[in-house]
Amino acid sequence: MSLFILHADNSKEMDKISEDLSQNKFKVIEKQDNYILMKKKRYGNLLIHAVCLIIALSFIGIVIFINVVYFAYSFLWASPNVLITTETVGDDGEPLKFSNMDEILNQATRLI
Repeated sequence: MSLFILHADNSKEMDKISEDLSQNKFKVIEKQDNYILMKKKRYGNLLIHAVCLIIALSFIGIVIFINVVYFAYSFLWASPNVLITTETVGDDGEPLKFSNMDEILNQATRLI
């Protein structure tokens, strides 16, 4: 599960960034005064699921297990998380490393 951090100067900018990400199918997980946590759920590539299903029904049933593992990986670990915050320093006192919007959208639309 990858976490991307975006910086906003104030709550209005946080809401604007959140709105932009919502248009790209990100959902708000948690919202506080100084941050918004969003996630886009990935289910895997539909073509890969279809091919695995056809192979499993035609030849080898174990491919269904591989398909379920691929789905679980896509859903649990490949789904990108975005933290939109007004903070610049983490809890440990070190500066946060911010991502840009293009990097987040590339990760969110990745095929595999």
